[in-house]
Amino acid sequence: MKRVLITGAAGFLGSHLCERFLKEGMYVIGMDNLITGDMRNIEHLMPNPNFEFYHHDVTKYVHVPGELDYIMHFASPASPIDYLKIPIQTLKVGAMGTHNLLGLARVKKARFIIASTSEVYGDPLVHPQTEDYWGHVNPIGPRGCYDEAKRYQEAITMAYHRYHGIETRIVRIFNTYGPRMRLNDGRVLPAFIGQALRGEDLTVFGDGSQTRSFCYVDDLVEGIYRLLLSDYALPVNIGNPAEITIKEFAEEIIKLTGTEQKVIYKPLPQDDPKQRQPDITKAQEILGWEPKVLREEGLKITYDYFRNLPTERLYEESNHRGFEGFSQDK
Repeated sequence: MKRVLITGAAGFLGSHLCERFLKEGMYVIGMDNLITGDMRNIEHLMPNPNFEFYHHDVTKYVHVPGELDYIMHFASPASPIDYLKIPIQTLKVGAMGTHNLLGLARVKKARFIIASTSEVYGDPLVHPQTEDYWGHVNPIGPRGCYDEAKRYQEAITMAYHRYHGIETRIVRIFNTYGPRMRLNDGRVLPAFIGQALRGEDLTVFGDGSQTRSFCYVDDLVEGIYRLLLSDYALPVNIGNPAEITIKEFAEEIIKLTGTEQKVIYKPLPQDDPKQRQPDITKAQEILGWEPKVLREEGLKITYDYFRNLPTERLYEESNHRGFEGFSQDK
């Protein structure tokens, strides 16, 4: 039985990856420090004899007994609220966490994959974004802690690949959505749905002309799975190229939820990308992958998940568990 370590296992994407690899007949070791992850995302997996969970911070030394075939580093804060509230931890998990896990991969002779992001392209001057575009990033802006952590993560991963000969894979993830997203984490889709369910007006930042491309989580997981099992070491974009403006997206959510809210406009945050659309030619050619789930279908599934949450979940603050009295710079 193949053994896989998945960091960020209690997060939105990590929990879906745990499910997928269990279904593929692997033994899954989940790891998360639960700062932004939530045990409710994986509690249904705990009785599975092929699943175990480590409550651990990967910025500290990582030890996992036994053999490992694959290491999937998906631990990271991943929302605008996170970047502002825990910027140092965001940088540390991309830098120190990746370093620790690459060391583990070297010892275990495991194949290693990192969750990179479209944010490495910053506010892009090339559209759509191809993997050979180097990006347009403000390293000292409020989003820089995330963007630069991911760019460093890619750099050290390629250094270990070239110097130590480790098998590495890099997936650049574009906007993804689906069940188990944190409702109040500041990302546009859960923000809109949460506002609609609470009877609040939908908040659009800027004039709403900025674009995003939303990929349903099952499609993303399929792309990640194929990339992990491929023999391609350079970055690959995984996302849905169907581009939509934020204003149009807000109107879609209002139609989906059947609510009467209006759209209100607030100033655009600093360094917020004006456009985001993946070029997925590489994924199509190398992995035979492209998204299958239409946005209309995926949004309905996601909305059904959110509206069936207990009422108190709709009003939960986006908190970062474990940070009470914790110094971020230690």
